[in-house]
Amino acid sequence: MCDVSFFYRSSNFMEEKLFVRAVKGGKTTKTITLNGKKMRKIPSTIGNLPGLKVLNLQNNLISCVCSELSTLTQLTVLNLGNNLLEEVPEEVKYLTSLTKLHLFGNRINRFASGVCDGLKNLTLLNLNNNQLTYIPKKLESLIYLSINHNQLTSIPRELCFLKNLSELQLNYNQIICIPEEIKFLKRLQKLFLARNNIEVLPEVLCHLINLRILDVAGNVLQIFPSGFQYLKLKEFYCEGNPLFLNHPVSAIKQLDILSLQEITSRFIMNQLIEMNPFLMEAIEWYPQIWDTISKGRICAICGKSFLTIWIECVEFVPPSKNWKTSKNLELVPLRTLICSYECFNQRGPNQFGIAQVQEQ
Repeated sequence: MCDVSFFYRSSNFMEEKLFVRAVKGGKTTKTITLNGKKMRKIPSTIGNLPGLKVLNLQNNLISCVCSELSTLTQLTVLNLGNNLLEEVPEEVKYLTSLTKLHLFGNRINRFASGVCDGLKNLTLLNLNNNQLTYIPKKLESLIYLSINHNQLTSIPRELCFLKNLSELQLNYNQIICIPEEIKFLKRLQKLFLARNNIEVLPEVLCHLINLRILDVAGNVLQIFPSGFQYLKLKEFYCEGNPLFLNHPVSAIKQLDILSLQEITSRFIMNQLIEMNPFLMEAIEWYPQIWDTISKGRICAICGKSFLTIWIECVEFVPPSKNWKTSKNLELVPLRTLICSYECFNQRGPNQFGIAQVQEQ
């Protein structure tokens, strides 16, 4: 019969021995790498290495960390990838010098309370291949964030306020929509959203002027927002989406019947565009009107403002020659809005009413 206590002691001895071998410079040791050693725990003797900068322990069997880990206040890189952790451990919050944290390939489904409070210098966080359904706040310094292969159903709005974020990877989740707040990621250069359940890309995505790589392959997109063609992308991938295809249709000419609110709103919005001084001064006293007309749109044909979406159309444009794109992508379907039948019947040869556009 196996003596469990003996196995535990011998396991501890093995890990202590591994650490002794790895520690060559005593308290001045800067780096420890013990990958793939079947370690089940981090020895408490790690607390005797206050100057440690890099700790690599990936591909082991570690399910929890020792409290002594929290004393490594000079640690800049911690790699616990491919272990058996079920949470981002609380001890991490004391690693105030940490810049890179790798926790991929664990069983993480939660964050310990306050775990991100001390991570003021963290620039890279890799949480791929876990079971997360949410991401906490307070990661202001992040430049690179990867959460591929998790269980997120939405992009947390808090992520949209990480002002330094340059790369965001959210492939293989269950994301349905993208929040409007994504427009605040002004420094974002790479956005990976492949293999989710995204139906619509918001118009504000076009405000990401530094975006260079966008991957939305394998979602349920049919159309892209107006202005999308002006993004200065270098790479764009959209295969595996049920995109609208270009098929000629005929228009039916009818009369427009507008509500009083629509008529009034159109008049006010277009007068404001022309900088009518009387209206500009008067409308300051009516915040409810501001709220209404702030929802106004611009007609893709006549360029005038309107409130109620009369008809949603699709315009087919070739992708930029500067883009590296998915194979066989010849035309990009763009969403356009038209204010009236009159304008609809003046549309260009590549614009069609969505209701009349055939799908793949």
